[in-house]
Amino acid sequence: MTESREHRRRPWHAIALFFLAPLVGEYLLGNQPITALPSVLLLAPMYGAGALLIRELTRRTGRGWPTMILLAAAYSLIEEGPVDQMLWNPRYGGVDMGLAYAETYVPALGTSVALVQDVLSMHTIWSICVPIAIIEIFDGDRRSPWLGRIGLAVTGAVFAGGCAFLAVAQYDAGHFIAPPARLIGSVAVIAALVVTAFALGRRPAPRLDTAARPAHHLALAGGALLTYVWLGFTHAQDLDVSPGTALLGNVVFGGGAVALVAAAARCAERRTRPGGHQHHPAR
Repeated sequence: MTESREHRRRPWHAIALFFLAPLVGEYLLGNQPITALPSVLLLAPMYGAGALLIRELTRRTGRGWPTMILLAAAYSLIEEGPVDQMLWNPRYGGVDMGLAYAETYVPALGTSVALVQDVLSMHTIWSICVPIAIIEIFDGDRRSPWLGRIGLAVTGAVFAGGCAFLAVAQYDAGHFIAPPARLIGSVAVIAALVVTAFALGRRPAPRLDTAARPAHHLALAGGALLTYVWLGFTHAQDLDVSPGTALLGNVVFGGGAVALVAAAARCAERRTRPGGHQHHPAR
């Protein structure tokens, strides 16, 4: 594949990431049933634009996965902190969160350590990093931007709008607002994560041969993605969804995830063949 053809495909990479992030973060996990698939259009402005913004800012500044992971952690706290406030709402979504996480509740924080751990792992790994890693496998040069300056600005505006929309929707649903001290504290932690992410500086790429790099990349991203496939079957049963609908969603979204991993594997294999298009090392 020539560099010009690869460049023309990069907007499609951005679009794919925009929709893959909410599909993995909500639907593959089983949080959303297949009957709510149209709602992906409401979730993508926050999930998808957030993932795309993190990927573009990281690659544009010449940084790698350490920066990406810290920014993804900041995203996690933005979503479950100031946006939907699940970290502090004891009755979030009609579930007794206070009881479910009572054993690790810390009064000084107003939340549970286990809940924070769950939030950080779910969103940092699966909502943000896994979708980015999977889509980057299809790019011949994973370090190159997919958007221009205007596209980046629009993505930022869409992300801000998506966060505002979901924050209002969550308030209308539960009329819960955390104390100002909690919100201010979370914003301070988020800011610290962002500052640290860009303070890391640029790092050299790992010294792996060309064949090993795509294999390692795919093994980590694909393995994590498939973890959500089997987890979704059990998680969907805990929701107020009919067993048939839940199972249908598990099969459809799980099958889609398997197909995506298979396609990524074929793409990685083609790039490592002798005479194939060689990409720059991912960091």
